[in-house]
Amino acid sequence: MEIFTIIWQSIVLGAVQGLTEFLPVSSSGHLVFLQKVMGYDITGGGMTFVNVMLHFGTLLAVVFVFRKDILALFKRPFQPLLLLIVATIPAGLVGVLFDDKIDALFTGSRALLYLAVCFSATALMLLVCEIVAKRRKKVYPFGWRNAIPMGLLQAVALLPGVSRSGSTIVAGTLSGAKTEDVAKFSFLMSIPIILGSVAVELFGFIREPQFAGGADGVLKTVLGVAIGVVFAAVFGFFAIKVMLKIIGKANYKWFSLYLILLSMTCIWLDVIGVVA
Repeated sequence: MEIFTIIWQSIVLGAVQGLTEFLPVSSSGHLVFLQKVMGYDITGGGMTFVNVMLHFGTLLAVVFVFRKDILALFKRPFQPLLLLIVATIPAGLVGVLFDDKIDALFTGSRALLYLAVCFSATALMLLVCEIVAKRRKKVYPFGWRNAIPMGLLQAVALLPGVSRSGSTIVAGTLSGAKTEDVAKFSFLMSIPIILGSVAVELFGFIREPQFAGGADGVLKTVLGVAIGVVFAAVFGFFAIKVMLKIIGKANYKWFSLYLILLSMTCIWLDVIGVVA
């Protein structure tokens, strides 16, 4: 693959990852969609590694925006840190036990159909969340009653098409927490999950880089990942700022509409057999 192709595909993938990681539309779902429909593959067969590394770019954006909150986790009484650890466990277990099965489903010939189902599920959750958020009259201090359901739905969001930010925000909002607290905790929850995924994929890439097509393929993959990470970080920073404003107003219906349209597109493309 030509270097120019790798560069522009990496820019697009990085920008899409950065924008969609924190908007409630599923970044992993969009990356799978781009790879299946448009043939974006900068590695020659190892795009799972690239997808995970692009998430590292958005992790940099989270760390920068919430650096003070991250430092506060390690100060007494440590309850926020404990909440974060417990909320991370479900996704960690699901990732360890079912990662290969999930990857097989969403790289197979019916990937678009599975994406359609997951996009629709996210759209429904967001619509319900907006209705509830705008009608509720009482909120509660953030605690276990919020962190646990947020952790459970983050595990479900390992399915591409189910938005991680969207599902955790829905869980936190429906369990009665303030939108500001839900947003902050949702973004912080992405840190351990992304770090764990990056560590696993990076170890696998270092141990068995042959999938990239030899030494030349490895260099191209590294180049593509580096470019993608930079763009994911930059676009992720702006997406966080936008999402913080959206959460405060609980205005999710336009995201629901977008996801329904995207789901219908996936079904149509599956019916006409775009992906073999």
